[in-house]
Amino acid sequence: MHIQDILQKRHPSFSFEFFPPKSNSAWDELYQTIVELEPYDPSFVSVTYGAGGSTREATHDLVVRIKETTGIPPTPHLTCVGHDEAEVEGILTRYAEAGVANILALRGDPPRDWPDYDWRDSAFRHAADLVTFIQRYNASGKHPDPRGFGIGVAGFPEGHPATPNRLLELDHLKAKVDAGADYICTQLFFDNHDFFDFRERCRLAGIHVPIIAGIMPVTTRGGMKRMAELAAGARFPAKLLRALERAGNEPAAVERVGVHYAAQQCAELLDQGVDGIHFYTLNKSAATREIYASLGLGPVAAD
Repeated sequence: MHIQDILQKRHPSFSFEFFPPKSNSAWDELYQTIVELEPYDPSFVSVTYGAGGSTREATHDLVVRIKETTGIPPTPHLTCVGHDEAEVEGILTRYAEAGVANILALRGDPPRDWPDYDWRDSAFRHAADLVTFIQRYNASGKHPDPRGFGIGVAGFPEGHPATPNRLLELDHLKAKVDAGADYICTQLFFDNHDFFDFRERCRLAGIHVPIIAGIMPVTTRGGMKRMAELAAGARFPAKLLRALERAGNEPAAVERVGVHYAAQQCAELLDQGVDGIHFYTLNKSAATREIYASLGLGPVAAD
């Protein structure tokens, strides 16, 4: 189902993100997670794409398996790094032939073992270039849906680490939307004021597509440190840090604090009319299911 239809049908939307595992046992765990979360009737699920396309085949296989074995619309990530136009067209064609309806178009990061990567040599220097190319593919009529792929792009409520100029950052975001993006999915954040301000600045800049809020609950102290590294510039409010300090080094207590905090975030976002919430699940279901329960939501009864 095209993302325009998904977001019109259900407001707010609820969606999840998964990543391709690296081991057979982890694949089994992921499939169990999908089984546990499918009854919650997500609007869609996204599947990440490793730096420089390092998980290209695994991403494709997971996307196709989700499409063929569940009723959940899958949305693969696609990044600019290390791909020429012919490669991207080939990837789009494989997804189109598999009936995949949507793409999340990202600039992406070079792998760590590409320290000298020069964006000036890239066929796609910015995510807006990738969006433009996908729309050109859509216009070719190669996708079974006459509209072609639905396209999502990333937004950064706390600011993009590579663009400290917040005015320029918003110009880049508007360029992605003007190129044909259908919606924005944000990077994780822990202070809703950052999201609300970001949303308002988008509207003032003439960006009127749906903005979906990305939420990742803290479940371990180690996980919080990894969040700080992966989402460079991530801010952890004092309120959250105080609660985690009270939890001490007890893993179960840390997880309870993180889930409770994320649930409070979600409740406020819903009260303020958020277009959707996207849960970064880390391929696990427990925290997401607990947040659903705290919001008074639950599995959808089968017909």
